[in-house]
Amino acid sequence: MNMVQAINQGLREMMREDKTVVLLGEDIGKNGGVFRVTDGLQTEFGAERVLDTPLAELGIMGMSIGMALNGLKPVPEIQFDGFLPSVMDQVISHLGRLRNRTGGKMSVPLVLRSPHGGMVHAPEHHSESPEAYFCHTPGMKVVIPSTPTDAKGLIRAAIKDPDPVIFFEPKLLYRAFKEEVPEGPYETPIGKARVAREGKDCTVIAWGAMVQTALKAAEFLSSTEQVELEVLDLRTLSPLDLESILASATKTGRVVIAHEAPHTAGLGAEISALISERALLKLQAPIVRVTGWDTRLPLFRLEKYYYPDAGRIVRGVHQTLKF
Repeated sequence: MNMVQAINQGLREMMREDKTVVLLGEDIGKNGGVFRVTDGLQTEFGAERVLDTPLAELGIMGMSIGMALNGLKPVPEIQFDGFLPSVMDQVISHLGRLRNRTGGKMSVPLVLRSPHGGMVHAPEHHSESPEAYFCHTPGMKVVIPSTPTDAKGLIRAAIKDPDPVIFFEPKLLYRAFKEEVPEGPYETPIGKARVAREGKDCTVIAWGAMVQTALKAAEFLSSTEQVELEVLDLRTLSPLDLESILASATKTGRVVIAHEAPHTAGLGAEISALISERALLKLQAPIVRVTGWDTRLPLFRLEKYYYPDAGRIVRGVHQTLKF
């Protein structure tokens, strides 16, 4: 399966298993979503469980919170990540606070799905990487898969979680490749990173589409310079799997952090600080961040100059190795 098919199967399985699971969003029903992730689900489960909504992101989010507080498990879709600022009032003021506000009497079992990142030649507001906003907001989990297998396992785990989960889906990986995905039910644990490639010379920490870019850089360095990179796929951005991060940093002694979002105050800065605070004496070189630029995201003609590619990761690795 590719990632679209894997997420679709994960949603389908959960809707069959749990009648309280409800999907809602713009064009997700009859049209199956812009990227066809929800294709066929309205046909099987009906318009009462797969709802086409008006173009009103704040309304979608507010309605979903109300559903979750009243016994349902809503899975709202915000059609593109650049439209997420519209929902931030509900997210910051209510979504992550309700369990604490009610002294644990209420929870919000809600999964907010949204495509993530760029390199798909989309217009403005359609290629953002806003994960840091949500990781900075307490009370919710943030996940982003990089493989179809993890995408299915994480969407199932997110729906089963008693608290709100932000579920980012890398646009670039929707149909980039296929792999064998188990057809039966399984969950990928939230809060646990995976080692996507074993290595000894330097760790590259990445998430989402950038994991595949890091793997390309690792293959290039292995074949041309006999440098073996360890690629750590975070999978969950909040809470971070600090144990795995520190274990890999300690193992290799060198760290490069790669993400699509802008450099300043990106999640890479937090990861760098955590490693420096807890494993500084294990490092052999300063941590390097390879990121998007601190500019507005350009239109698609300049897109390839904005996002980190394998070459920029390779140069970041060279910087650590030469220290």
